Amino acid sequence: MALSQNLRGIAAILVATGSFVANDTCMKLALEDAPPFQVLVMRGIAAIIWCLPLIFALGLIRELPKAFHPWVLLRSGCELLAILAFITALANMPIADVTAIAQISPLIVLLGMWVFFGEKVGGLRLFLVGLGITGALMVAQPGGVASSPFAIFGFLTAVGAAFRDILSRKVPARTPALAVTFSTLFIVMVGALIMSFLFETQVSPTFRHGWLMFIAGFFLMCGHSFIYMAYRMSPARVVAPFNYAFMIWAGISGVLVFGQIPNALAIAGMALIMAAGLAIVFLEGRSRQATPAVAEV
Repeated sequence: MALSQNLRGIAAILVATGSFVANDTCMKLALEDAPPFQVLVMRGIAAIIWCLPLIFALGLIRELPKAFHPWVLLRSGCELLAILAFITALANMPIADVTAIAQISPLIVLLGMWVFFGEKVGGLRLFLVGLGITGALMVAQPGGVASSPFAIFGFLTAVGAAFRDILSRKVPARTPALAVTFSTLFIVMVGALIMSFLFETQVSPTFRHGWLMFIAGFFLMCGHSFIYMAYRMSPARVVAPFNYAFMIWAGISGVLVFGQIPNALAIAGMALIMAAGLAIVFLEGRSRQATPAVAEV
């Protein structure tokens, strides 16, 4: 039974990561002839159209005010920073490169937990964090022929996502996942709307924009739903390593949809990020298994 549950959890995390990359792919296609913040607004409207019926169907409408709890809003603000940075990078960089740089977020979480909560990290984990950041620099290639000044937004994406995950600890335990999701969608949409009016020249949405954002909203909801199910069905140590499927899905999207093939240094950097992340997950799993053993002695 445990093996079956673990396989379901792994399948769910693979679907979740694929869904998020499908959402990103639709957004990048829309970015070809629409400004980034306006695309985020359109995606936000589409995602809320998908989200609200689900909230009603699950009888969670009375829980909706929890979406505006101060800690939930602060978490959503960090997500806003991450998404604004991500969409800016996505509009100007290959999807695989942006996704790879953003994957150093779990490593930054470790540093954040050490700095803000005093959690023990250890020299080996700090070394692995440095290794992951080195991998991200290999993908960004600052100063190189393939470098992009927009890579800094990939790093800002990782920082925003890391603080979002750190602040998740402060969200009240009984807050439904869909309430948190709704808060994120709403805050990102409003923030993107403000940025769009301030810094962009609006374009008239076309039918192409509409169906791309409708599909993106669907995949966004699928991603949030399946990632929630993955961590409910299986232990984090089982499913967490498969988060790095993001880079595989993004690489496939980059090649098949956009004809973008990362160079050798970028591929090596992606492998380094993945290796550092998986090593930390392995260390976390060993430490959690060791703790009960000590308690039983």
